[in-house]
Amino acid sequence: MIGTAPLEPQCSRAGCGESATLAVNWRNPKIHTADRVKIWLACDEHGDYLRDFLEARNFPVIVTTMGESVDRLPDATHLGRAIDAPDRTTTR
Repeated sequence: MIGTAPLEPQCSRAGCGESATLAVNWRNPKIHTADRVKIWLACDEHGDYLRDFLEARNFPVIVTTMGESVDRLPDATHLGRAIDAPDRTTTR
Protein backbone atom coordinates (compact mmCIF):
# COMPACT_ATOMS: atom_id res chain seq x y z
CA MET A 1 0.00 0.00 0.00
CA ILE A 2 1.28 3.47 -0.87
CA GLY A 3 2.35 5.63 2.06
CA THR A 4 2.78 2.88 4.63
CA ALA A 5 6.03 2.41 6.51
CA PRO A 6 7.75 -0.98 6.53
CA LEU A 7 7.16 -3.06 9.66
CA GLU A 8 10.87 -3.39 10.39
CA PRO A 9 13.82 -1.12 9.52
CA GLN A 10 15.06 -1.66 5.98
CA CYS A 11 18.41 -1.15 4.29
CA SER A 12 18.98 2.37 2.92
CA ARG A 13 20.70 1.09 -0.24
CA ALA A 14 18.56 2.01 -3.25
CA GLY A 15 16.49 -0.94 -4.39
CA CYS A 16 17.27 -3.10 -1.36
CA GLY A 17 14.37 -4.28 0.75
CA GLU A 18 16.36 -6.43 3.21
CA SER A 19 16.10 -5.97 6.95
CA ALA A 20 18.66 -3.58 8.41
CA THR A 21 21.20 -4.95 10.89
CA LEU A 22 23.77 -2.14 10.80
CA ALA A 23 23.78 1.62 11.38
CA VAL A 24 26.04 3.69 9.13
CA ASN A 25 26.73 6.80 11.25
CA TRP A 26 28.09 9.72 9.22
CA ARG A 27 28.19 13.47 8.71
CA ASN A 28 29.23 15.98 6.08
CA PRO A 29 32.00 17.99 7.79
CA LYS A 30 31.44 20.95 5.45
CA ILE A 31 27.96 21.56 6.89
CA HIS A 32 27.67 19.54 10.12
CA THR A 33 29.51 19.89 13.43
CA ALA A 34 31.07 16.80 15.04
CA ASP A 35 28.02 16.27 17.24
CA ARG A 36 25.60 16.11 14.27
CA VAL A 37 25.42 12.41 13.36
CA LYS A 38 23.25 11.20 10.48
CA ILE A 39 22.30 7.53 10.24
CA TRP A 40 21.68 5.28 7.28
CA LEU A 41 20.53 1.72 7.92
CA ALA A 42 22.15 -1.20 6.12
CA CYS A 43 21.74 -4.92 5.70
CA ASP A 44 24.83 -7.11 6.10
CA GLU A 45 25.39 -7.11 2.33
CA HIS A 46 25.36 -3.31 1.89
CA GLY A 47 27.15 -2.03 5.02
CA ASP A 48 30.52 -1.94 3.24
CA TYR A 49 29.02 -0.35 0.13
CA LEU A 50 27.40 2.51 2.05
CA ARG A 51 30.49 3.08 4.21
CA ASP A 52 32.74 3.15 1.12
CA PHE A 53 30.36 5.57 -0.63
CA LEU A 54 30.64 8.02 2.26
CA GLU A 55 34.39 7.55 2.80
CA ALA A 56 35.01 8.27 -0.91
CA ARG A 57 33.55 11.72 -0.21
CA ASN A 58 35.83 12.15 2.83
CA PHE A 59 32.89 12.03 5.26
CA PRO A 60 33.62 10.70 8.74
CA VAL A 61 31.78 7.40 9.13
CA ILE A 62 31.44 4.66 11.75
CA VAL A 63 29.47 1.48 11.13
CA THR A 64 27.87 -0.06 14.20
CA THR A 65 25.20 -2.60 14.94
CA MET A 66 21.70 -1.14 15.00
CA GLY A 67 20.87 0.38 18.35
CA GLU A 68 24.47 1.25 19.25
CA SER A 69 24.74 5.00 19.81
CA VAL A 70 27.40 7.28 18.31
CA ASP A 71 27.37 10.74 19.89
CA ARG A 72 29.90 12.47 17.65
CA LEU A 73 32.11 11.91 14.60
CA PRO A 74 35.51 13.59 14.59
CA ASP A 75 37.00 14.63 11.23
CA ALA A 76 39.74 11.97 11.26
CA THR A 77 38.62 8.43 10.46
CA HIS A 78 40.41 5.25 9.53
CA LEU A 79 38.71 2.24 7.96
CA GLY A 80 35.27 3.25 9.11
CA ARG A 81 36.38 3.81 12.71
CA ALA A 82 36.89 7.27 14.19
CA ILE A 83 40.42 7.52 15.58
CA ASP A 84 39.47 9.09 18.91
CA ALA A 85 36.16 7.25 19.36
CA PRO A 86 35.73 4.20 21.55
CA ASP A 87 36.37 0.87 19.86
CA ARG A 88 33.41 0.07 17.61
CA THR A 89 32.63 -2.95 15.46
CA THR A 90 32.84 -2.22 11.74
CA THR A 91 31.91 -4.37 8.79
CA ARG A 92 35.49 -4.61 7.52
